[in-house]
Parts: sequence; C-alpha cells; structure tokens
Amino acid sequence: MTRHLSRVFLLIALLALTAEAMRLPIVGPAWAQDDDDGDDDDDDDDGGGRSSDGGGDDRPTYRGNGEMPRFLRNLLGRPEPQRRVVRQAPPAPPPPAYRPELVVLNLSQQDLDALIAQGFSVLEQQSVPSLNVIMRRLQAPPALDLDAARAAVRALPSGGDADFNHYYRGESCENCQAQDQVGWQMPTSREACGPDVTIGIVDTGINPDHATFAGARIDVHRLEMGDDPSGQMHGTAVAALLVGDPNSRTPGLVPHLPVVAVDAFHRSGSDERADAFTLIRALDMLTENGAQVVNLSLAGPANTVLEQAVTRIAETTVIVAATGNGGARAEPAFPAAYDGVIAVTAVDRSGKVYRRAGRGPHVHLAAPGVEVWTAASISGGRPKTGTSFAAPFVTAAAARLLQSDAALTPAMVAERLALTASDLGDPGRDDVYGHGLLTFAAACETEAGPLPVSQN
Repeated sequence: MTRHLSRVFLLIALLALTAEAMRLPIVGPAWAQDDDDGDDDDDDDDGGGRSSDGGGDDRPTYRGNGEMPRFLRNLLGRPEPQRRVVRQAPPAPPPPAYRPELVVLNLSQQDLDALIAQGFSVLEQQSVPSLNVIMRRLQAPPALDLDAARAAVRALPSGGDADFNHYYRGESCENCQAQDQVGWQMPTSREACGPDVTIGIVDTGINPDHATFAGARIDVHRLEMGDDPSGQMHGTAVAALLVGDPNSRTPGLVPHLPVVAVDAFHRSGSDERADAFTLIRALDMLTENGAQVVNLSLAGPANTVLEQAVTRIAETTVIVAATGNGGARAEPAFPAAYDGVIAVTAVDRSGKVYRRAGRGPHVHLAAPGVEVWTAASISGGRPKTGTSFAAPFVTAAAARLLQSDAALTPAMVAERLALTASDLGDPGRDDVYGHGLLTFAAACETEAGPLPVSQN
C-alpha cells in the first residue's frame, strides 16, 4: 500500500510539473499593426518597425490550450487563473471635414437681409479685391442643419455658390538625386534665366530663422484666425525646396526668386488644416502682392466657393497643386482637380508613381516626391514623401518659363510643361502620370538657350 501511494504522489507531481510547463508563453511573431496598406514596409513616422521586445502585441501564445486540469488545481490548491482581457483602444475619430458654417461670395444686400431675417448671422466678411467681391462666413439658425442651410442660401438669386467652409490639409507623409532626376541646374546668377518672377505659397508656418533661408527673399504672412497657430514643419520643407540656400545641405530649385508665403493653417490637436474661407483670403493676398505662380501643397474636398475663386485667379496666375495622397481609388482632390490648375503627382527615383498619390484625368505632370531631401522645421534636413513635395518642382519650372517669356499665359505655361515632359506609364497622357515626368532644363530658356541637362 505504501509503495502504491508513493507512485500515485509521484504521478501527481509529474502531472503538476507538466501542467506548469504548459503555462509558459512562447513568443511569436509581431502582430501586423505597423502597416495600414497591406505591403511589407513600415508606415509609422517614428522610423522604426517592430517593437523592442520583438512583438507588436504582448499577448503570449500557449502550447495546447494552456489550461491546468481542474482536478489538479483543486488537489494542489491553485487558484483559478486570472485571464487578462486585452482591450484595443477605439480608433480615433476622423478629423472634421469642415467648419460648422457656410461661406459665400458676393451675396447681395437684399439676399443677406433675407437670410438675417430667417435667423442667419454673419460671422465674418472680407473684401476680396482680386475678385472684386465680398466673401462672408455665415452661421446657420439653430433650427436648420447645415445641409438645409446651404440649400436655403443657394436658393437665393446671389447665393448659388454657397458651400460648407471645408478644410484643406497639407499632403505630406513622410539627396539631391531628385533635382538630377528632372535635369535641374543652378543658374549662374540671379539674372541668368530672366527677370524676377514672384512665387506665392499657401501653406503652414515657415521657420524664417532656418539657416537655409539666410539669403532668401521670402516674405511670410500669417492670417490671424483666433485659432492655435500651425506648426512650421510642412511649410518650411515646401519653401526650402523652392528657395533654400544653394550652398546649404538643403538647396532650393530657384533660390534667387522672391517668395510671398501665407500661413493659412491652424492647428486642432495634431490636425493642421485651412478652411476654404481662409484659403481664398490667402490667394487674394498673394495676388495683391504680385504672385505670378502659386504653389498649393494641400488638398481637400470640392467646394463651390473655392472653385470660383481658384478658377478665376488661374486665368491670370499659374496655380500648381498637389494631387493628394488619398491613393489610386480616391476621388479627385481639390484644388488640384479644378480647371486651370496644374495638378502634380509624385514619383520615386525610378519613376514609379508614389503608391498613395491621387489619380485621374486631371493629373497633369509627375515630379519627384518620394524621399525628397529638404529642410526640417528647426535646422538641417530630412527626406520627405508625398505629393506636397512634388508640387514645388513644377512651381519652380513654371516660374523659370515665365522668366524666359513674361507674355506666357497660365494655359501656355501648362502646355509647354506638358510638351517637354518625359513620358511615363502608358504611351501619351494617362491618369497616373499625366503627361509624364517634368523636364526641368527645358523650362529655363535664355538668349543663350536652355541650361544644359545634367548627365549624372
């Protein structure tokens, strides 16, 4: 009997040890939480891939079912295992698409009085000299939702263009090889390509104290909106691509040309955005300050008021805009898709389209926009990716065309850039690359002929 009991206790001990071993976790592969588009690269902005412990999730994997038999727990006096419930944080809500208000151009006094009688109120009104109109922000009465309020304003004789005050955002995500890719050459002097052409920029804030702007002729304005000011990362990177010091680590494409920049953005948490009303104010300011080419490295939804302003200004001013980073299946982004705007997509060093670039019949040209080296917000530089950083290449090329021939209209500038582009993708113009890759050298024609194309 004693020998039999000893064997029973030995068997129980062995079973207990086995059960304990069953509870040891086995570290498995990281959960695929770093990537949001199905490919093998890391889309995080922190420069890292896997977490430091080798897994993207701390839930252990067990052999078998990981359970100790109930009779053994009772026999050994072990408590029930405490199961840790892993709760994933709910996804952050998408940023708002517009301010909860309306914007309208040139509403007649009679129609305005009628709206005020219905309970509408004027939040702000602004003269737009370049369009010879008065623009207003309207607050709808509490009894009307915004869709109904817009319909009510549009029903008036002078309110047909009324729309929501949509937001527009900089198109960024995340070294001079990009300049070589389009045959860029630094002019020998400020006058090498002709008289000055003023470039306008609407973007976030710009750090004027960055070393790359030491010799630049850049005039920065901020529109006071009563909101938290925007950061300086996006705007500084875009401006440096245009007028960065040619002898610095972040040389610009046309460093000798004057720039007027308007910070039309504000910040709400981590979201930087500009509404349609403020964008029109910024475009008007640029026009009043003599901008002949305007760079819009931003994108957002269609807006009838913005469309009116952009298409009218584009008749006399070259407007270049990023196609946006919504991806191949996204709806066209604006203002790039408006008539008269030169829409720019981004390609990598091999000429392949940026995987998140917008596509469509409005795409006009392709330019470098993947890991393009430009200025960081405080000092030095870093690579940037997005259609935002492709647009300045075309803006610079358009400015050089106007230097060579000030009589060119915006439509003629767009046509010449298309004719000199290097075909990519399907033969001829297509919805992915437009007319093809920008050829920069052909855009700087002087009496001595075009600048030589780099052979590197």
